[in-house]
Amino acid sequence: MPVLQWSLLFLLSLLLSLLFLFIHLPGPLLLGSMIVGIIFSMRGISLHPPRCTFLGAQAILGCMIAQNLTGSIFTTLAAHWPMVIVILLATLISSAVIGCLLVRYSNLPGNTGAWGSSPGGAAAMVAMAQDYGADIRLVAFMQYLRVLLVVGAAALVTRLVMGDQAQVISEQIVWFPPLSGNLFSTLALAAVAGVAGRLLRIPSGVMLLPMLAGALLNASGAMVIELPEWLLAIAYMAIGWQIGLGFDKQIFLMALRPLPQILLSIFTLMAICAAMAWGLAHYMQIDFLTAYLATSPGGVDSVAVIAAGSHADMALIMAMQTLRLFSILLTGPAVARFISVHAPRKMQSS
Repeated sequence: MPVLQWSLLFLLSLLLSLLFLFIHLPGPLLLGSMIVGIIFSMRGISLHPPRCTFLGAQAILGCMIAQNLTGSIFTTLAAHWPMVIVILLATLISSAVIGCLLVRYSNLPGNTGAWGSSPGGAAAMVAMAQDYGADIRLVAFMQYLRVLLVVGAAALVTRLVMGDQAQVISEQIVWFPPLSGNLFSTLALAAVAGVAGRLLRIPSGVMLLPMLAGALLNASGAMVIELPEWLLAIAYMAIGWQIGLGFDKQIFLMALRPLPQILLSIFTLMAICAAMAWGLAHYMQIDFLTAYLATSPGGVDSVAVIAAGSHADMALIMAMQTLRLFSILLTGPAVARFISVHAPRKMQSS
């Protein structure tokens, strides 16, 4: 029964999230709900969260990011624009080369390999892949597998870098603070800007439009964004379920043959981004955690959740992540066409 299954999903997700919170792991609600969602999917339990729940969670997340965006971030990016451009280009070129090699040394079709290896927003990549004729089931599997591994690595790195500070931050959380009228204006902003982003068909617009509009309104003093922790917890769990329940046992079995190559491609991209993070930290004189999360290969919403549970510079992280997302969205179709035409595939010789 769906009601019983949803209740069990919620209960197990809550218990695992509380365990992660107890050991001071960053993003505990995201990780807990994501892992339980994966377990349910692999056991053949098919649950589909309402689309509006995930979109609402993204809009709330956009408002949360807006709280941390200030005008000074643009000054910082402008002052270090050569390094920012180098990192963006390096990420684009690396993902394209990895996509070529993945198609060449696996039985994946060119379109599917190209879109599946693109380090953009997972949902946006799947939607665009469908428009360009790729197998969206395999693209979705590759994208969400990347998100799963990136989130796990980001949480682990954050925990190792923060050390005892993770306990201090988790103990400072006030789950049920007193509320004011600002909460209702924040929810109105999330609803209006989120719907606008959806209607305008902006990729990841449901999150990006509330983020940009909220940042402008918050910085100008026109409104104060208020998001209690319990509301953020609901949003984090919804995003975790969307990722975890997006896995499919049949697709996993279908992807079993090229799985070693897929995993190698993901780990290679993560290693390249980690190396760039080290260079960024030294060049901009920022902490490694901020640099690591800023260069991490997506997804934007998941990285934002991890960053929110740390002392990292959220503004710089989201600025870099948003720039990367848009650059991937702009170049994705051309890269996919290039790989489809020029990358040799094993399946052609069979």
